Amino acid sequence: MKVLFIEDDRMNRRVVKDMLDVAGVTMVEAESAERGLEILDEQDFIIVLVDLRMPGMDGITAIEHIRARTDAKGRVPIIVVTADIAPQLRERCLRAGADDVIFKPVAMDALFDAMGAILARDAAGDGMIG
Repeated sequence: MKVLFIEDDRMNRRVVKDMLDVAGVTMVEAESAERGLEILDEQDFIIVLVDLRMPGMDGITAIEHIRARTDAKGRVPIIVVTADIAPQLRERCLRAGADDVIFKPVAMDALFDAMGAILARDAAGDGMIG
C-alpha cells in the first residue's frame, strides 16, 4: 500500500511517515502541490494526503486538478491534512473533491480512522478506488 503526502513542511511529512511506517504503509513525499501532481502522474496510490496552505499552488487547487483528471487517478481518495480550523473549511474541501479532512497536529488514530473508513467504503464498492 502506497500513500502520497503533499505537504511543504518537512517535519509534518516526517511525523506522518513515522505513523504510516508503523502500519506498513509506504509514503511518498511531495514538498509542493506541483510536485505532487507530477508524482501522481508517475505512480499509483491508494490515498493522497494533502495540506491546504503551501507556497505556489494550494491544496484546494491541487484537489481540483486531481478531480479534473479523466483517468482512474482522478478518483483516488483524498484526505486533507490541515491546521486550519475555520468553520466552513471542511465543506469547502469536500466541495473541491476531498473525501475527508483531519487536523494538525495529526493524531495517529485520526489518520488511521480516516484511511480505514475510505478503504472500507472502497472495499464495499461504494468509493473511488479501482
